[in-house]
Amino acid sequence: MSKISYLVTGAMGATGSAAVSALLGAGEHVRALAHREDERSAQLRRQGAEVIFGDLTDVHSVRAALRGVQRAYFNYPIAPGLVQAAAQFAQAAREAGVEAIVDMSQMIARDDAPSHAAFDHWLTERVFDWCGIGVTHLRPTFFAEWLLYLAPMIRQGTVYAPYGGGRTALISAEDQGRVIARILQHPAAHRGQTYTLVGPVEYTFAELAAEVGRVLGRHVGYQQVPIEMLLEAFTSGREQSGRNDALSGYA
Repeated sequence: MSKISYLVTGAMGATGSAAVSALLGAGEHVRALAHREDERSAQLRRQGAEVIFGDLTDVHSVRAALRGVQRAYFNYPIAPGLVQAAAQFAQAAREAGVEAIVDMSQMIARDDAPSHAAFDHWLTERVFDWCGIGVTHLRPTFFAEWLLYLAPMIRQGTVYAPYGGGRTALISAEDQGRVIARILQHPAAHRGQTYTLVGPVEYTFAELAAEVGRVLGRHVGYQQVPIEMLLEAFTSGREQSGRNDALSGYA
């Protein structure tokens, strides 16, 4: 019996690199799709991954990436083009005979979502459902790593956010990577399932700010503000515009 081959897209990102590490740690053969050669792709290669370069918006590079692969993780960046990329990926996966896909979605994905990003994730889920390949959708809450985007506020002593008394249980990318790897290794029990991924402890944002302050050894407060003020704290750009849209969907 030939060894199963796994494709991890977004392999230079948070959950992608974590999934690569988890699969390699289990002795699996991993093909890691990266955008360009840099220290992150070099690190993937040092870990033992087969690193290839391509673009999820280019169907030809997607076909090349999926050739000879049996199981795949689809992870598109927070940017425009998600639905088209998913359709191309689904078609290329069918052509390649892929047997299982894990799709990184979003907790607030639904057909009436006010966030364009959340709606696109819902539509992407449907695209994969229609393609006839066993697929598992993952809907994570806020990533713990997203706290790094709040670092300027944390340094100044107050987190400004529009989330009121709502509670969330942040989850790390590393934990998500382990989940992705486990599902890909044992896909049969997870085909057709949608899983919400959360961390072990729920916090309001005021509690979260206080916990960050406790770890840092100084006071960090929380101030409720309109969503526009939070978005202004981030830089502009194609990816950041998409991230802002995603963040606004939770407000």
